[in-house]
Amino acid sequence: MRDLAVFLAVFGTLPFILARPWVGILVLSWIGYMNPHRLAWGFAYDFPFAQVVAMTLFLSILLSKEPKRIPWTRETVVLLLFTLWMLVSTIDAQFSYLAWEQWDKVWKIQLIVFLTLMLITDKQRITLLVWVIVLSIGFYGVKGGLFTIFTGGSSRVLGPPQSFIETRGAIALALNMVIPLMRYLQLQTQNPSARMAFTLAIGLTVFAVVGTQSRGGLLGLLTMGAMLTLKTRGAALFAVFGAVVLALAFYFMPAQWKERMEMLTTPEQTAQQDASARQRIDAWSFGYYKALSEPLTGGGFEVYVEHGVEAHSIWFEVLGEQGFIGFGLYLVLWLTTWRSASRIIKIVGKRQDIRWMRDLAAMIQASLIAYAAGGSFLGLAYFDFFYTLIALIVICKVLLNKALAEESAEYSTPIGNYPRPDNRAVL
Repeated sequence: MRDLAVFLAVFGTLPFILARPWVGILVLSWIGYMNPHRLAWGFAYDFPFAQVVAMTLFLSILLSKEPKRIPWTRETVVLLLFTLWMLVSTIDAQFSYLAWEQWDKVWKIQLIVFLTLMLITDKQRITLLVWVIVLSIGFYGVKGGLFTIFTGGSSRVLGPPQSFIETRGAIALALNMVIPLMRYLQLQTQNPSARMAFTLAIGLTVFAVVGTQSRGGLLGLLTMGAMLTLKTRGAALFAVFGAVVLALAFYFMPAQWKERMEMLTTPEQTAQQDASARQRIDAWSFGYYKALSEPLTGGGFEVYVEHGVEAHSIWFEVLGEQGFIGFGLYLVLWLTTWRSASRIIKIVGKRQDIRWMRDLAAMIQASLIAYAAGGSFLGLAYFDFFYTLIALIVICKVLLNKALAEESAEYSTPIGNYPRPDNRAVL
């Protein structure tokens, strides 16, 4: 029954994708983040839904007369350079047969990101994309939170099998990243019932993160929570809510969970006694020395796997696989995205007409902090969620620049001297 439902849901969207290409981005995001086919047990489990949707999307783009262009900003240029550099490192990879398999996944992710930049061009489409992401990942947050409560925290929350977010650490990272987007949608509605529903969803998602029993997930949750409190409107009330939910979650979890989390406060003892901590240190050392031995291109994709270790860090994963040049591009991508988000927040200020841009930029910064903190202990450098957040910042920047340019033109009139609005561009 689930298989049939997934088939009908996916294939039912194809006519809409043919009519409107941007709908294809929403459907691909749903498939990529929620992995609904992994909730089935039969013929739908391994069916290539994403390929079917992607081919329909490409056909729709060819047929559509809507203007299509990629906004070339600092972020998109650096992202393109980073993607090309990953190709260079793949050509020179130490284990080419594994590297080309990973490249086949990574370039497709980047292609969808650039298509997102091309097709998601206004507030309505941005809002729908955020809704799709929140519903897709939030499904596992609500489900995982209820699971944690009903099992008394004795079992671990996991993500959909054979996906980016399968492991407990990965699903915790994704949930931490989606909580700020839940808050963004909550800020955009005045409906009391909807706001209460978001409050419940955020609370259950916090329980789900705790229920993963991932120490990196807990660290990411605390870091993200602090940034979210600093960035959100209604910070005081949200801080109280967050503190209450965390206190309830900590009180609710069993003793073995608390013992495991206490290792975060004793790092030296943890490094000596905990095998996973030693593995992380070994993996980071391997990545650093691999970059030193091959500073330009690194070892290429999957160099960690071939040596019997996992990267255990987005930073060392890029450093070891892409070398210092790739790592530098990765850092520049981070810095330019963060700066653009900060500029959006500053320029919008207290303006009510485009306050949604400020809210979204602020919440994306909280999501980025969650990714930076949790990702420091996970090898998820090519997680598509991160690159979609970059795309959303770029699109907001383009829309803000357009709005400011229109205002500037409106006030450039020979009749009288009118006060000109703040029209600084988000460079």
